[in-house]
Amino acid sequence: MKPPRPPLGPPKARFVSASDVARLAGVSRSAVSRAFTPGAQVSEQARARILAAAEELGYRVNRLARTLHQERSDLVGVVGGNFSNPYISAQLDALSKALHARRLQCLLMNSACGVAEDLKRLLDYRVRTVVLLSGAVPDTLIRLCAQNGARMVLINRPRPPEGARADLILAGNARGGRLAAERLAQAGCRNVAVVISGSRTSAKLERAEAFCSEMSLRGMPVTRWADGPNSYETGVEAARSLLREPGLDGIFGVTDEIALGVLNTARFELGLRVPEDLSVIGFDDAPISGWSSHALTTVSQSLADLTRATMEAIALPPEAAPMLYEVPVRLVERGSVRAPLSPGTD
Repeated sequence: MKPPRPPLGPPKARFVSASDVARLAGVSRSAVSRAFTPGAQVSEQARARILAAAEELGYRVNRLARTLHQERSDLVGVVGGNFSNPYISAQLDALSKALHARRLQCLLMNSACGVAEDLKRLLDYRVRTVVLLSGAVPDTLIRLCAQNGARMVLINRPRPPEGARADLILAGNARGGRLAAERLAQAGCRNVAVVISGSRTSAKLERAEAFCSEMSLRGMPVTRWADGPNSYETGVEAARSLLREPGLDGIFGVTDEIALGVLNTARFELGLRVPEDLSVIGFDDAPISGWSSHALTTVSQSLADLTRATMEAIALPPEAAPMLYEVPVRLVERGSVRAPLSPGTD
């Protein structure tokens, strides 16, 4: 039996260093480095002493320092905001798991603190790739990444200016907007609205414009709501305003979070039946939208496809040409839109 470990003392004022391990093991500092470097030469006896000393002291390899001597680091910077958004949180969960499976480390920064400064700090850590989930980025910072051998991946962000190199991953936003319009039209909706929020990002605007264009082709007017952040609360406020007067029978929220705010306010505050009185459709297919309490019909941008494309971009060498990938979208039927009318029914 191993003797019991002594009780833990107060925390030390600094990390255990390789020099500490070397002194306890009776070897050189370079021998400790070789013992923790795959493929490096060190005798089995020395390795055993080093590993035992490291275990006793609680030593951990300084991977940030090791990164400085590698051609590419294993750090991936992820910048985003609004992490409470159901789809963004699911996206971050899927991406962090995929990075872990590839033995890459995720360094997360909140863009609410300022994207430009976040990106500069990420480069201080020698990240191999910067993945931008939300927020705009100046082209000067895209060039700064390229100058430092770090790729930049933009997800559902505006296309970078000419000459600024970045990988671009987009959902089929225009197609999704048309799918939403077609489905509400099939349900017999004749007085519809689109809720965009005041953030007016390129992806949301593209969805809304395609929705309005499709409805216009069908001779149907569209009421626009474009106020507030991309949030559940914006959907709540939009429902209260748009549904104050009777007559509106269909609403497209350009994100699931907005659509869920509309749906629950209509049901539980305004006393409307969904989908009998009001059909509601969203965009994203966040996991929460499939809950039986919501059953939101939505346009799905596959998280699996999005994550796979992001990981392909991360794996590209710094000098590779920028990648452009469009995530396919499809309609996911649940219970928030009326069944399609029979042919010939008006």
